[in-house]
Order: sequence, then structure tokens, then C-alpha cells
Amino acid sequence: MITARQQQTHFLACILLGLLIALCISWEIWLAPLRPGGSWMALKVLPLFLPLRGVMRKDNYTMQWTSMLIWLYFTEGCVRAYSDKAGASAAYASLEVFLSLCYFAAILVYLRPFKQAAKQRKMQNG
Repeated sequence: MITARQQQTHFLACILLGLLIALCISWEIWLAPLRPGGSWMALKVLPLFLPLRGVMRKDNYTMQWTSMLIWLYFTEGCVRAYSDKAGASAAYASLEVFLSLCYFAAILVYLRPFKQAAKQRKMQNG
């Protein structure tokens, strides 16, 4: 049974994933691309489209592996926040870090009751 808190965090995770996709596309094509006119770096968003359906359908397995995938975007954001010379690009990188961390936290809050229930079943079954 899914609690109200889990419903809210699942909705938040879906919104955050959508925002991260939108940020990565717009950042690399319009807002502050590496090259004028856009760059191929926009393709970095493709791995985020793979789990989108599973996350929206509340597939626990998909959400578990996206909690690991999101660290790639966190890392890229950290690197570019400190290395990009353009102030706008560094700001978008910081936003990418923030969205990645928030997504990770939302997924953890959503999955925690399922993990606790599985642990209890395992202990009861011996």
C-alpha cells in the first residue's frame, strides 16, 4: 500500500526528472551551449528518457537504478559548475546538481517503505 507521502514524493520525482530533462536540452541547445547554435551535448539527455516511463508507472526496479544513474548528472553538474567559464553555464550546472540531488532524495523517500517491508519479510522468513 502506498502512503500519501509516497504519492507526493513520487509526483515530485516525476516533476524533477522532467525538469532535469528540460534543463539539459534547453541548456545545451539554447541557453548556454558549448558552441553557438547548440551542441551535441544535448544528447546527454537520452539516458534520462529510458527510465521515464517506468518512473511514471511507479516501477520500483526502474526507480532503484535511476537513483544510481542520476549521479552521472550530479557529477557532470559539479564538474561544469566549477570549470565552465561562462557564468550562465555554471549557473545551469548548479541547477543540474540541485535537481539531481532532489530527485535522488525523492526516490529514496519513495522507496524506503518498500525496502523496510522487504527487510521485515526476510527477517520473518528466516
